[in-house]
Amino acid sequence: MNFKIILLIVVAGLAVIFITQNVSAVTVSIFFWSISLSLALLIFFVLGMGFALGWFLHSFLAYQKIKKEVAGIQADMRLKK
Repeated sequence: MNFKIILLIVVAGLAVIFITQNVSAVTVSIFFWSISLSLALLIFFVLGMGFALGWFLHSFLAYQKIKKEVAGIQADMRLKK
């Protein structure tokens, strides 16, 4: 198996164990809003947001790299004409 997949499975398993051990209710306040939810659910949402942010950041940086490479190729083609 791929090392990244194994590492992802291990981290996800540890996260599930951690979440199941933290099921008490907590109150989260942000600006004028206040919500009470289980700590496990809060951890799950924060973990999901972290994964999503990492995925979007990786995609954005890959897009910027490809865009820079394409601009360089186009500049080389203009010089060769």
